[in-house]
Amino acid sequence: MPAAPLLELDTVRIRHDGATRATPDGVSLAIEAGEVVLLLGPSGCGKSTLALALDGLVPHAVAAELEGAVRVAGLDTREHPVAELSEHVAMVFQDPDAQVVTGTLLDEVAFGPENLLLPAEEVLERTERALKLVGLWDRLHDNPDILSGGGRQRLSIACALALASPVLVLDEPTANLDPAGIDEVYAVLRELASERDHAIVLVEHNLDAAVDIVDRVVVLDADGRVLADGPVGEVLRSRADELAALGVWLPVSTLAGLRLRDAGVAIGPLPLTPSELATALESVEVLPAPVPDATVDAAAGRSPSAPAVTVRDCSVRRGGRRGPVVVDGVDLDVASGDFLAIVGTNGAGKTTLLQAIAGVIPAPAGSVDVLGMDPSRADARDRARRIGFVFQNPEHQFVTHTVAGELDLGFRLQGVPDDRRPAEIERMLRRFGLEEHRDRHPFLLSGGQKRRLSVGTALVAGAPVLALDEPTFGQDRARASELLDILGGLNAEGTTVLVVTHDLQLVADYANRVAVMQGGRVIGVGPTAEVLAGPLIEAAGLRHPPLARATRSLVRHPEWQQVSRMSQLPRPIGATA
Repeated sequence: MPAAPLLELDTVRIRHDGATRATPDGVSLAIEAGEVVLLLGPSGCGKSTLALALDGLVPHAVAAELEGAVRVAGLDTREHPVAELSEHVAMVFQDPDAQVVTGTLLDEVAFGPENLLLPAEEVLERTERALKLVGLWDRLHDNPDILSGGGRQRLSIACALALASPVLVLDEPTANLDPAGIDEVYAVLRELASERDHAIVLVEHNLDAAVDIVDRVVVLDADGRVLADGPVGEVLRSRADELAALGVWLPVSTLAGLRLRDAGVAIGPLPLTPSELATALESVEVLPAPVPDATVDAAAGRSPSAPAVTVRDCSVRRGGRRGPVVVDGVDLDVASGDFLAIVGTNGAGKTTLLQAIAGVIPAPAGSVDVLGMDPSRADARDRARRIGFVFQNPEHQFVTHTVAGELDLGFRLQGVPDDRRPAEIERMLRRFGLEEHRDRHPFLLSGGQKRRLSVGTALVAGAPVLALDEPTFGQDRARASELLDILGGLNAEGTTVLVVTHDLQLVADYANRVAVMQGGRVIGVGPTAEVLAGPLIEAAGLRHPPLARATRSLVRHPEWQQVSRMSQLPRPIGATA
């Protein structure tokens, strides 16, 4: 007799308090031991909500109405408390800060096994193994507060691993991780998957990292209903056009394959990985010439601009005068009209440097000048008029009780008259796809919706400089593209944009310049194409973007070796320049 599924969902509908519809809506699934299931869908379709239902937080801890049934190891989640369910399912949240409760990494990871009343020896054994698996054992006595965002995410994964639950649910576990951290996480998940006694449910936008460990893909449509459910290759290849139209993330190599196919290039089965894309390109006898890199041409014809941002000998310590140095003597010039990406591994100092430039942390040592203003000493209103800032965690900038209220506050601070504000609020709600959420509390939005609201509030001021920390975090592909196109349009109109990101494909596609950080220092700055083609990326412990990894080693088509932007791929037949 076959073993019962570890997870069973029977016509699950979940409606959050204040929401007008259920998301997800009518989802039925059965997940067996040994399966690695990827859950895809557009932002707001209910992926994270469904993940919360798998460990009983919906309905026990989250204000939401649950219809249908969720069973974990045969236990109905309505009838059993979260503490009991945690023996069978462990959860890694989208926001790692939401699950940190102690003062050291050791105590944090030991907290779960201790609450299972395990012997002390087993608690310590599990804790050591979990911290070693995620690369944090050498920091076991550190306070979680001093970890980078990526470090806290790895810590939360270690906490889940220490529970040794047969079901592991991860909601965007690599969203804040550098490539090395991503590789570490997926090495852990790959090992767990190979044991075939766990079920892993993964909500993930970084399909380039996840695709090689996933067995099965479940896709929700915009209404939260199951659109597709099947083997990873079958769903991502045979339904790629449909998924692209839905706006969900696909591997970069698959998106490149779709574009090549639309341009008339016969590349066979759609590739899922850079190596598959490289093989497909090498198999084509004649490839059309790549489209010239527009940013190189634009830079060649552009006269030097006055700097919008000037940083000199900037140093920042974490935790006061005696804390560790996280930004160390940085000099940086950002010309007016630049789209600068700041990249580096977790802990390199990217976010702290961006915060120093935006004036949201105490005045650093050295100097920062933004259009003639010292942001750390300026009045908040004057600062907002010069530089708009978007935090890595959107919740850090929400101060009102509704989505519309956040936008209204921004317009009021900018002096927009009372009679004009309602129309301006509606315009921004439409622009960021938040109309139906206007009266919801910002904290009740999905991760992607929170990010769009945070960007919208930053844009309200119309500041000539925008600084954004991981702007596409939590976004589906369609919304991420829309947001980046908005930033690109503002940049084309003269707005200076600074972005901190781990997504080097985003960097390749949108930035005209890149600053690379390592150990708190800027180790190099230059045009995007030059930086991505040179040694700085690997020297900083990063990986080249997926498209560049596919093209840079081509032998049969050497003219393609410098292709790193999607815009350099041949245009679809019939498309205009």
